[in-house]
Amino acid sequence: MGVNAFILTVLKLSFLALLYFFIYRAIRTAVVDLRAPKAPKAPRVKGVKGSAAAKAPKAPRSGKGKPPVIATVRDAQGKKLQTVKLKTAPIQIGRNEACELRPEDTYLSQFHAKLSPRGGMWYVEDLGSTNGTYLNSQRLTGPVELHHGDQVKLGQTTLEFRR
Repeated sequence: MGVNAFILTVLKLSFLALLYFFIYRAIRTAVVDLRAPKAPKAPRVKGVKGSAAAKAPKAPRSGKGKPPVIATVRDAQGKKLQTVKLKTAPIQIGRNEACELRPEDTYLSQFHAKLSPRGGMWYVEDLGSTNGTYLNSQRLTGPVELHHGDQVKLGQTTLEFRR
């Protein structure tokens, strides 16, 4: 009977440890998702050595030169949801109410990405999202300049940039 009581006690403690671990992970995930995004230290493109975005290869572009002035928001099926005029203020994209652009997409993080004007051009930057941000099918890990014809994929939403 002593062995059975010992095994039962070990099983009870193991179950409690797993339960506490599950609760810890659930709370940690919620806190990370609600926390404001951190600014990246150095712009990088995945798979490229070096810290500067200038060293990184450019994503394929369909048009260079003038910056885009509008962004068309499309859902997973390609249906046009809205058109956003790019002005002079940065645009945060995500599910949080503080974001200027909030597509109904459950694959977006609370603060997923940011569009920001710099030196007359527009840049897209991933804000540490869970599912990543892609410019012309290339995953971003730092700010990258946008051009006419570029497509940015966030979750199941696609932004198309035009002049």
